Amino acid sequence: MRYLGIDYGTKKTGLAISDEAGTMGFPKEIVPTNAMLLEYLLALIKKEKIGAIVMGESRSLSGTENPVAVYARALSKELAQHSQLPVFFESETFTTQEARRLPTGERALTHKQVDAAAAALILTSYLSHHDNN
Repeated sequence: MRYLGIDYGTKKTGLAISDEAGTMGFPKEIVPTNAMLLEYLLALIKKEKIGAIVMGESRSLSGTENPVAVYARALSKELAQHSQLPVFFESETFTTQEARRLPTGERALTHKQVDAAAAALILTSYLSHHDNN
């Protein structure tokens, strides 16, 4: 089963998709966070034959939900309702910083690549400690 990983942000949203076996996430793309986001995600879910969604869970360092989390939860509810797929949450603490440190060869990741890489880290983290069969 393929999973969709989402690193939601107020301006842009990073996306990742797992391999068919659901063992590892790979950066897919970054899309604008706008009124078309839900429609875009639903089309991607259908096109890629996604079976479940993993959203980054945004929290402050003290463990409380931050303002971004409110919007991410609202999106997750809409995705679950319209796609009829389960939505799981995985901590996204420090994933953007970790993505910036990923080895990339000679050049640094662009902002777009960082957000998609962060989504892949969130997805891979979730997949690594859940039974996906």
